[in-house]
Amino acid sequence: MTNKPTWRDLIENEKCLVLPGAYDALTARLIEKAGFSAYIVGGFPLVGARYGVPDIGLVGLGEMSAGVQDIMRGSDLPVMVDGDHGYGDVKNVTNTVRTYERLGASAMFLEDQVMPKRCGHMAGKDVVPVEVMETKLRAAAAARNGDLFIVARTDARAIHGLDDALRRCERYIKAGADGVFVEAPETVEELETIAKAFDVPQMCNMLVGGRTPLLSNRELADMGYAMIIHGISLVMRAARVFQDSLAAIRDDRPEAADQFAGFDEFKTIMGFDDWADVEGRFG
Repeated sequence: MTNKPTWRDLIENEKCLVLPGAYDALTARLIEKAGFSAYIVGGFPLVGARYGVPDIGLVGLGEMSAGVQDIMRGSDLPVMVDGDHGYGDVKNVTNTVRTYERLGASAMFLEDQVMPKRCGHMAGKDVVPVEVMETKLRAAAAARNGDLFIVARTDARAIHGLDDALRRCERYIKAGADGVFVEAPETVEELETIAKAFDVPQMCNMLVGGRTPLLSNRELADMGYAMIIHGISLVMRAARVFQDSLAAIRDDRPEAADQFAGFDEFKTIMGFDDWADVEGRFG
């Protein structure tokens, strides 16, 4: 894809952008082949799949960006990247924005958690003073060199309540955020309240096993959400499939062939024919 649409173009054209979460190059490629217009790389699936650790602040920008770069090799689709808390102060936020812009990210979200951060649906998280996040967002907006779309995420709902989360979003928009993301609302009524609160594009997280009620993409779009992320769905599903297959191998229970992608099908997914054509023409 030589001329990617900007993130804002995607939102305007699709009205509601559904974003599966890729955790490696294969899942990024499968997302593209499934017909999605864009995808997201979240911290939870990346650190879990690549490094085998929980999303509790154990992995820094260098390790995260290396994983993001590998994932982006699998697809030419526009991608949103999890910028965590920016990995420090305004200097680090600036470096984070520049790093992901160089890699080709189309959008990024920054959260207002304290260090060390953790998955937004885990207990034990806390948020920085709103003024600290405002400085980070101003730095992020100033650091970008192109059309990078910046979403401000707040985790204040679980700590200070929904009203505080909404007030924070108002200030984050004024500080330069292009969109906002209230993480982990706990009822359908809260989802509806959030969706009506702001004129900028809003993001909603459908996290399997999380605190937020799981609704359909259509229901969330009707509420007014512009971006819906299914960030951990693929990695959680893969973990269960891998567990089941490993148990079958261990217990000597051969699985039916139709439970697997065929060998030729997998070669096609990997672009084997394209490489064979190169080999045939020049080798």
